Amino acid sequence: MQTPIRKLISLNTFDKFNCKVMSVLMIGLLLLYMSSASAVESLRVLNWWSSTSEHAAVDVIAARLLRENIDWDEVLIPNGSGVAAMIVLKSRVIAGEAPEVAQLNGPIIGDWASMGLLQNLDAVAEDGQWDKLLFPAIYSWIRPHGHVVVAPLGIHRVNTLFYNTKIFDRFKLELPQNWDEFVHIATLLQQAGIPALAQSSEPWQVSTLFESLVLSESGAPFYMDIFVNKDPKAYADARFAEALQRLRTLKKWMVKPIREQNWTEATRQFANGEVAMLVMGDWAKGELNAWGLVTDTDFGCTTVPGTGNYHLFDIDTLAMFVSKNSHLSAQQKLAGIAVSTKVQSDYNEIKGSIPVLRTPDFSIMDSCSRASWTTFSRGASVQVPSFSHRMATDETSRDTIIKELHQFFMNDVMSVEEEQHRFVLIANILRKSK
Repeated sequence: MQTPIRKLISLNTFDKFNCKVMSVLMIGLLLLYMSSASAVESLRVLNWWSSTSEHAAVDVIAARLLRENIDWDEVLIPNGSGVAAMIVLKSRVIAGEAPEVAQLNGPIIGDWASMGLLQNLDAVAEDGQWDKLLFPAIYSWIRPHGHVVVAPLGIHRVNTLFYNTKIFDRFKLELPQNWDEFVHIATLLQQAGIPALAQSSEPWQVSTLFESLVLSESGAPFYMDIFVNKDPKAYADARFAEALQRLRTLKKWMVKPIREQNWTEATRQFANGEVAMLVMGDWAKGELNAWGLVTDTDFGCTTVPGTGNYHLFDIDTLAMFVSKNSHLSAQQKLAGIAVSTKVQSDYNEIKGSIPVLRTPDFSIMDSCSRASWTTFSRGASVQVPSFSHRMATDETSRDTIIKELHQFFMNDVMSVEEEQHRFVLIANILRKSK
């Protein structure tokens, strides 16, 4: 279209007739531009991806979406845990102003779907052969009531232990395979004036550390009894007391004072070499890479001692909400884009997570991602849903347990025995309220 228009306006002479013609053409061209601009559809996307790497990962999807003439309209709730985002989402849904898309995790997806508030994406999944493309566990998660209602983006490994390679090389330290070895390393580092562990007192970050401790002490079946089944007998078990004691003992090796800070701040302490280790989901790897640190050169990834046989996972998904104005076509395009091979590779490489695909592009994976994918691919026996990141239980149970755990973490006077008794009472209450 542009070539003939350029020819028309490059005529050497203009009489009155030609001027009128040109005026009409210019007005028509302006109207055409305005029409095409207004044709760009917009999807409001509520999420809490606010860090440098998270923004960059989202940009991969947004750029691809824009090629379909659809704008990613960011509704950003800057809180790393998603608590504030869920409050905002509920309030908007109640007010009849639900976003077209929202970041969701875990069982709450089924709750939204059961109320008829999520779009059915079966057609997209069928066209894309998601049943063959995705890990079986992922395909199951996105179909809470037999219908696909969310688009999966990536899988995070929560039981990740990051270590500063320069510090470990300087002191000729081996990676800790168990807690005795961890204590030995922490003692040597303490004598050299280097805190072993970065840790925030923010409730969800305390819980993120603790769920790995429970998995370490007991394995997957006991973990499930604690965080999924909420079995009072499990809370009364000696293994739960050991996990509580381990949490308290680890405070000795943390940066003092232990203050409440965003996960990116704790990660920054690690990046700056102020501490030797960090327990955090592999989203921290994405952030470290975004800051210019190189995996296996500046830092490395292993698993929390005693958890190497398990993948404590969190799945990022995009839910498509039913809205007053139909956006189904755009939502379906977004869902298809999210699961496309190229977006899966690029998004997860930046985010620090791994693709939801059975056969991803291994050539761009670093050692951390390959280890994560290899473990997850072993199947259901090693796949453990993260309690802290909404994969294991309902919101009420999660919030109650995290609050109680945080109080114990902050209160060194309360005994492990007293805290264990309190958890047994809480478990009984939660079981009765189901």
